[in-house]
Amino acid sequence: MKWKRDIGLTMRVILTWALLLLVYLVFITILGALFPGIGMWGLVGVAFVFAFVQYYFSDRMVLWSTGAREVSEEEYPELHRMVERLSAEAGIPKPRVAVMPSPVPNAFATGRSPSHAVVAATDSIIRMLNREELEAVLAHELSHVKNRDVLTLTVASFIAMVATIIMQNAWLFSFADRREGNPWMIAWIVAIIVWIVSTLLIRSLSRYREFAADRGSAYITGNPKALSSALHKISGRMDMIPPEKKREVEGANAFFIIPALSGDTLMELFSTHPPLEKRVAALEAIEDEMRGFSRR
Repeated sequence: MKWKRDIGLTMRVILTWALLLLVYLVFITILGALFPGIGMWGLVGVAFVFAFVQYYFSDRMVLWSTGAREVSEEEYPELHRMVERLSAEAGIPKPRVAVMPSPVPNAFATGRSPSHAVVAATDSIIRMLNREELEAVLAHELSHVKNRDVLTLTVASFIAMVATIIMQNAWLFSFADRREGNPWMIAWIVAIIVWIVSTLLIRSLSRYREFAADRGSAYITGNPKALSSALHKISGRMDMIPPEKKREVEGANAFFIIPALSGDTLMELFSTHPPLEKRVAALEAIEDEMRGFSRR
C-alpha cells in the first residue's frame, strides 16, 4: 500500500501552524510597538542563532546528551540491515545508526535532514522486542526523518525561544533601560502569555507528528499491529523501571517513541506524545484501512 496522508491529521497540523503564525505576528507587532528602535531585533537575532545551532547540530547534540554511540555494521549487523531495508522502503538515504546504553527501552531519531540523520535504539529495547516489533519502532523513527520533523519543530519553537529570552532577562534589561515608562515589564508579561500559548501549540504539533510517524511506520512495514504490540511492551516495561533511571534520560523524552516519564491527564496538554490508547486506536484504524485496500 502506497504512502498515504491522513487528511484529518494534515488539516489539524495546518490549523496548528496557522494559530502559531497568528501568535508570532501578534507578538512581533507588540514588540515592535514597545521597542520602535532596533534593539529588540538583537534578541530575535540571538534566538535565531540558538535555533540554527539546535537545528544544524541536532544529531550531535542529542547523541552527546543521551550518551548514545554510533555503531558499525560489524558491531550490530542485524540492526544495520533492518535500518537499511526500512530506509529503502521509506525512500530515504540510510541514516547513521547508534545504540544508547540504558535500561529504559526506547528509540529516537534526529538530524537536520534525511541525509544528515541518525537513528538510535537503547540496548534494552533491542533485547526486549522481537524482530517485527523492532522493525516497526525503527520505521516510526525513520518516518520522523522522512517528514523532516526536526526542522518542523525547530521552526515552530523559534518564537517561544524569543519569549523565553525575554522572560529570563527582562529584569536585567529593565535596569539598563533608562527611558521613561520602561516597557520591559509589559514585554515580560506578554512573553509569559506567548510562551504558554506557543508551548501548548508546539506540543500539540508534536503530538500530531507522533501520529504521523506511527502512520508512516504502518505503511513502511505493512504491519501496524507490530507497532501496537511494541508500544504496549515499551509502556508496560516502563512501569517497572526505577524512577531514578527514567530521570537519567528525561531530557530525551521529546525524542523518544514513548516518554520515559509521563504526566497525568491535566498535563496531557503539555505532553509531546499522544496517550498510548489513542495511538493504538489510530493504528487499529490504519489496519482496517489496509485490509479494505487489500480486498480491492
